[in-house]
Amino acid sequence: MTEQKPLGLLEMTPLNPAFRDDQQGVYDRLRSQCPVHRDEVAGEFLISRHADVRATLADRTLWRGGEHAEEASFLARRLAEQQRSGDARATSILTMDDPDHSRIRPPIAQALYARVAKCKPEVERIVEATLAKLEGRDRFDVLDDYAVPIPIDVIASILGVDHDRLGEFREWSEGVIQFLNPLRTEAQTEAMTRAGEALGAYMHASLADRRRAPKDDLITDLVRLQADGAPLTDDEIAINLEALLVGGNLTTTDLIGNAIRLFLLNPAQRALLLAQPELIASAVEETLRYEPPVDITGRIANRDIEVGGCPIRDTQAMIFMLRAANRDPDAFPDPHRFDIARKGQPHVSFGGGAHICIGAPLARLEAQSAILKLLQRFPNLQLADSDAAPQWRTLPFFHGLEHLDVRT
Repeated sequence: MTEQKPLGLLEMTPLNPAFRDDQQGVYDRLRSQCPVHRDEVAGEFLISRHADVRATLADRTLWRGGEHAEEASFLARRLAEQQRSGDARATSILTMDDPDHSRIRPPIAQALYARVAKCKPEVERIVEATLAKLEGRDRFDVLDDYAVPIPIDVIASILGVDHDRLGEFREWSEGVIQFLNPLRTEAQTEAMTRAGEALGAYMHASLADRRRAPKDDLITDLVRLQADGAPLTDDEIAINLEALLVGGNLTTTDLIGNAIRLFLLNPAQRALLLAQPELIASAVEETLRYEPPVDITGRIANRDIEVGGCPIRDTQAMIFMLRAANRDPDAFPDPHRFDIARKGQPHVSFGGGAHICIGAPLARLEAQSAILKLLQRFPNLQLADSDAAPQWRTLPFFHGLEHLDVRT
């Protein structure tokens, strides 16, 4: 039997039926046939084995910004050019390298992690309030009615957004998400820019307001760190708070939605969680392994290196196939089984090294509360149509559902 040729990177989006209808089959073939593969169209090396992905992401010296990539690296260069074309979030820590990255990330992480450590009661309040709106309903959409509003409301609370501005804040949040789409249209870019400008103006006004009247929120925390000598400008604080919003809301929504779908498809695992709710942390980690919200992350070689026996030259770009690595049978026995009591290797869904996801602790906290409380509140929850194919969102390189219709 002839081996099926692996798809290229730009073919691995839900816009392509060959990928959408057989996603893990595509990843399995890529990993088994060519685990370090040069995609000439994208101009990137695709790396898909768990050991290679984990070890290479741990190298803190590799570049993150696409401006370092060779001209042949289409995806990395395109993203860098889009950022230079006027989008302020180009200077966020999401794509920043040292020395600025190691100057800006630590104080922001310090403030964020301290805030997350004490926000569990507020997260649970928001989850309970969102659940209360579902009471008495026979059907609802897990995404629109539950998984979408929770992360936005949580980050709004952490930032200290006034309740009467929450509607605007949600609208801006949805608009700036297009920053994550490297293949966005001109119209999408214009909408993203308008939302970004409005959100940026709000962040700058909030910084000035907190200097006049401090509050118990993350913006005040950062203003105080800045006053105490943290080397952060107002622009850098505002841009990175926007980046936290962009990078966290969509992915946490998808984490919650993907998890609920998995539990509805795996009733024995749902019964296990309801019987042993202390497994919720493990359940979130297994969801992150099995059906993570993010497909890929990237690095640029800053010297000649070797990955999985393949030479990669200075300035060549690498794309790490996170979902392929998370189903690697060499790392995870029976990798295509959803098992919330699984032990062993860690997943790579939050990346690694210097750029490991700064919002991971908050995403875990939100997901643990939202998933467990929904399943406990609606123990008979079922898919509205068990035969319907999943409606995956078409945003390239992100993995989440457009809708998840359920009945109680």
